[in-house]
Amino acid sequence: MADGSPRSDSSTDGDTEDKNARFDIVPSSGLAASDSSDRSKEKTGDQKTLRRLAQNREAARKSRLRKKAYVQQLETSRLKLTQLEQELQRARQQGIFISSSGDQPHSMSGNGALAFDIEYARWLEEHNRQINELRAAVNSHAGDNELRSIVDGVMAHYDDIFRLKGIAAKADVFHMLSGMWKTPAERCFLWLGGFRSSELLKLLVSQLEPLTEQQLVDICNLQQSSQQAEDALSQGMEALQQSLAETLASGSLGPAGSSGNVANYMGQMAMAMGKLGTLEGFLRQADNLRQQTLQQMHRILTTRQSARALLAINDYFSRLRALSSLWLARPRE
Repeated sequence: MADGSPRSDSSTDGDTEDKNARFDIVPSSGLAASDSSDRSKEKTGDQKTLRRLAQNREAARKSRLRKKAYVQQLETSRLKLTQLEQELQRARQQGIFISSSGDQPHSMSGNGALAFDIEYARWLEEHNRQINELRAAVNSHAGDNELRSIVDGVMAHYDDIFRLKGIAAKADVFHMLSGMWKTPAERCFLWLGGFRSSELLKLLVSQLEPLTEQQLVDICNLQQSSQQAEDALSQGMEALQQSLAETLASGSLGPAGSSGNVANYMGQMAMAMGKLGTLEGFLRQADNLRQQTLQQMHRILTTRQSARALLAINDYFSRLRALSSLWLARPRE
């Protein structure tokens, strides 16, 4: 029994070590596979996280660039506005500005075009405010008295722009005739510094239905008379251009520096200047036609029809201005 006891202990210890060895080997293989799988998942997750972080950084970078460009654009616009205001202030100090209040027309010279552009921007801002008020009154079915008051205000505001144009034409008739104070799309349809009354009436007929038979007759007569007046003014303008070209091309300059050369040149310029003086008259007649057309249209229509007509006119020119903005912002290759 004494001899067997140690052997029993040794056998027991050996079996225990073998078991422990087998126990240690099996789970270590499972842990290694599990660790490899976890590292693979962690690696994949890290790559996704890195991609998301990179995308977020790129989006943030683009956002900062857009914000910076927008701020720079605002600053540029602010500087331009400040410059325009300073130039207008200098023009006013020199007594060459357009007054939007009062009936006394002020003289304008070199800065007449700039002064009118600024006054027109203010006129357009006030016009948009009045149109928004008119649209709200129409949509809310306001009473006739309230609607009539707003319509009369819009009509009076149109009279202001014709008055301003008349003053500005005395300073720079070419600027007014070219329509450089309007957007490019508006200039595409320009006629003698403004819109064609006959074309505007065609637009309104389809927008104002239903009209009474008498209203249709009156509007058709107004459209025909406007068309005839426009044709007469267009023919007069073409004759003036032809006469002006013939005046500038006529005569021989003769030997350089001779007295006859100078006299001939000065005579040509004097005749050309005299003919250019009639341009202001053409512009004034065209604006008078536009103003009278609006007034007669207002007399033919009811108050609510007049309100709808003014809204339709505004929407038409607003679309032209929007078209100009889209055209200027189009992508260029």
